[in-house]
Amino acid sequence: MESPAPEKPCDYHGRVSKLSIPVLLGIPFDGQSSYLRGTGDAPGKIRQALRSDASNTWTELGTDIAGAYEDAGDLKLDEKNAFSAIESGIGSLLDAGKRPVSLGGDHSITFPIVKAFAKRYTDLTIFHFDAHPDLYDEFEGNRLSHACPFARIMEAGLAKRLVQVGIRTATGHQREQAERFGVEVVDMLNLPASDKLISSGPVYVSFDMDVLDPAFAPGVSHREPGGMSVRQAISNLHAIDATVVGADLVEYNPVQDVAGLTATVAAKILKELLGRMLERG
Repeated sequence: MESPAPEKPCDYHGRVSKLSIPVLLGIPFDGQSSYLRGTGDAPGKIRQALRSDASNTWTELGTDIAGAYEDAGDLKLDEKNAFSAIESGIGSLLDAGKRPVSLGGDHSITFPIVKAFAKRYTDLTIFHFDAHPDLYDEFEGNRLSHACPFARIMEAGLAKRLVQVGIRTATGHQREQAERFGVEVVDMLNLPASDKLISSGPVYVSFDMDVLDPAFAPGVSHREPGGMSVRQAISNLHAIDATVVGADLVEYNPVQDVAGLTATVAAKILKELLGRMLERG
């Protein structure tokens, strides 16, 4: 069943007119992972690290996130109907005027999430932080793989603009896909990306933890050396000059983590992202 018509969180020219506080939503799904399972266990670990007494609730730019966001818990999913349940769950939050921040899960979840956003926000821009372009037309025979979400998003016209930051694994096929869809790629060789992270319309941020060098975030399924430091990632998030209407944090795999290091880093990234949303919201 389709969600009811939204109470217009935007004016259908891409301009945000009314925003409430962000809301966390756990999406414990790793059914489209191509290599290792485990990312489905991430949402609870990220929450635990975010609330740890080892740190506090203030961001580096001076925003206190305590009490400034809600938590909608985790979606109940089965692999067969996961994508429709994700789209519906996100749609319900958007229709309530919320700004969902999804805790994954593998990167395949971004496709149904953005499908829900695109029905309610026109002229959506996506800022995508990742080691991988995730632009395969299909991967190992699977068009819904976590290696394919941005191909599905762009071919369906769900975003007017896609900016990818931190890329360092693009194959020839994915470079062709990027050119086909007009993707703006800022690979690791060309950081920082501050001049690209600007939009006058609504922005969705998708942050894959493997954009970080595995020295800082070993708890991912696909470790790719040569990535961002945590400082580089935070600096790029702080550079976002736009109104962020939603986001996801994906591909943290607790099975691969070392002493909870990646959970701590994920919580830090989440805190700074929430702070940026609050500052511009």
